[in-house]
Amino acid sequence: MSAQSADSAQATETTTETAATTGGESPTTDVLAREQAHLDHARDELRRMREAADRLDASTAGDAYASELLGRVLARRVASLTDDPRTTLFFGRIDVRTPDTVETFHIGRRHVSDDSGDPVVVDWRAPISTAFYRASPADPMGVELRRRFGVDRGRLTAYEDERLTQGGTTDHSAILAAEIERPRAGPMRDIVSTIQPEQDEIVRSDLSTSICVQGAPGTGKTAVGLHRAAWLLYAFRSQLDRSGVLVVGPNHAFLDHIGAVLPSLGELRVRHSTIGSLLEHGRVRATESTGVAHLKGDARLAEVLRRAVWSHLRRAEEALVVPRGSRRWRVAPTDIQDEVDALIARGVRYSAARELLPQRLAHRVLLQMERSGDSPDDRVQDSIARSTPVSACVRSLWPVLDPAGVLFTLFSDAAALAAAADGILTGDEQRSLLWTDSPRSKGAARWSPADMALLDEVADLLDRTPSLGHLVLDEAQDLSPMQLRAVGRRASTGSLTVLGDIAQGTTPWATESWEEAMRHLGRGAHELVVLDRGFRVPSLVIEFAARLLPHMAPDIVAPASVRDDPGRLTIVPTDADRRLEAVTDAVRAAAREPGSVGVIAVDTDLAPLSTALTSAGMPHGRLDADHGDDADHQVELVPASITKGLEFDRVVVVEPAAIAAAEPDERTGLRRLYVVLTRAVSELTVVHAAPLPGPLSVT
Repeated sequence: MSAQSADSAQATETTTETAATTGGESPTTDVLAREQAHLDHARDELRRMREAADRLDASTAGDAYASELLGRVLARRVASLTDDPRTTLFFGRIDVRTPDTVETFHIGRRHVSDDSGDPVVVDWRAPISTAFYRASPADPMGVELRRRFGVDRGRLTAYEDERLTQGGTTDHSAILAAEIERPRAGPMRDIVSTIQPEQDEIVRSDLSTSICVQGAPGTGKTAVGLHRAAWLLYAFRSQLDRSGVLVVGPNHAFLDHIGAVLPSLGELRVRHSTIGSLLEHGRVRATESTGVAHLKGDARLAEVLRRAVWSHLRRAEEALVVPRGSRRWRVAPTDIQDEVDALIARGVRYSAARELLPQRLAHRVLLQMERSGDSPDDRVQDSIARSTPVSACVRSLWPVLDPAGVLFTLFSDAAALAAAADGILTGDEQRSLLWTDSPRSKGAARWSPADMALLDEVADLLDRTPSLGHLVLDEAQDLSPMQLRAVGRRASTGSLTVLGDIAQGTTPWATESWEEAMRHLGRGAHELVVLDRGFRVPSLVIEFAARLLPHMAPDIVAPASVRDDPGRLTIVPTDADRRLEAVTDAVRAAAREPGSVGVIAVDTDLAPLSTALTSAGMPHGRLDADHGDDADHQVELVPASITKGLEFDRVVVVEPAAIAAAEPDERTGLRRLYVVLTRAVSELTVVHAAPLPGPLSVT
């Protein structure tokens, strides 16, 4: 019997007992037969919906553009109606009391209706589905019965009932526990059947609300953020179809891991991006010291850059003379300067204001022409605005700028930097920003990762960054203030879902306060929610990792695991000569059971570990910051630097002391180790030749 079948069998036994004690249901097999018949009916109706959508002809839309657009819409519609025979179209059911009768709703990943339009399966995001997740004996929300289903290879194998209005509910769901603890394979999966009430409240928060979720390891914060994106697209479809939704993660391995969640929920139009690709303003070709990178991420640089941009303006000292026929029209320097000052006062972006200046100067000429008795129209004003004298005047006062040019001048010219940073940065800080070997031109500049956020800031000073309708930012605690500003302006007219854990901050500039981080994101007004019930990490593992918290995040409370299975924790001391053999033995033992195995080590140890596993005849993959390979491997080698957000059924951690020591300071090292130790869903094995870090060695 497979692990899933065993879970289902256990759930069926529990259900039989529940049905017998309540005395209201047919024998279990009859109930399952009726529910399976409803599932078969739902599959037939979904097939009918797909075939009907597939028959629609996009060429009837009229013109070629409309036909192409309709064709894309129809293709997405057909794709969204694809059935996956490995799972079910519904995972739960609620019976809701109305004034006249009791209505039954089957809750699933998508809406399915019959040919009359009546619902066969209700989308989990529909308002009626809220009660499935939140109803309780204290507040039944009209629900008389809530039913959960056990599933094996697309068929219903078990069910559990809770009769909420009769007080006959249990504190434990074997089916829920089985689904949470089910072995993992491949990318992250959705949690739509296991969403908890506190998670559902976040998921269904209004579009206008920006939410910050402080979530300890295993509390499901990433999944909650993704399901929130799916719910928003359902509830505010027309608005977000126009403005867009974006998910931002720390690296491509993380995006690969979460990439299947939204498509599994029928949402195919959400874009994913790393923070690096989001702020890509050129090729990153340089590295710098941690201190310099930290300074470049400081929010004070925003004012330095603002000054640097606007310092390029020059005062008007010569009159503007515009020949027009036999006349010459003159605009005095004071009048020109008044127009420049008025545009500055309006707070318009640099480039937009520059484009407005020719029209304002032309309008000055137009007023003079009208006072002289002429009757010029808008075409005359446009002609004057494009004239050579006006263009030359604007160029002399308001030069064209680009982000690379502004930053190149700032980092290569000590006087320019001193003028922009006066009263903001110390002399030592200014000297650390200046290039010691200045490139010949902006095109030859070798930009660092920290420079990308500065270039993005300048780009926004020149031209306003377009805003999205909603943005989900994961692992937000690791971003610098300047990176947070860059993310925030991409949702300046929309809303944000910010996900992270202060205790997992593994950059020297990691935020210490969500209030501070949200302020840099432009969201002083926001809702802060704390998730501290751990569903993914078992108690033995989280208690072991939590020994680090007092030493690197003393204000953070360890999550309380709500898992029935406490998991397994094995510490394997060894010596340096036998370490590779000990790791191989641990991986071989872990791979005997179903589910994924992550082997996590300091980045420089991956090559010898890979060689050892290959020599032992153990196939494996390897993740890195950019991507993994295309194949699914039960065993994956993972560098410690990119484990954040990943999860594996069993994890083998190699040399915790080396993982901590690879970071620039002790606090960051312990936080990195905390992240690594909390990737295990079922079992954690720690192999070490060097002594464990002090907090972990306490018994």
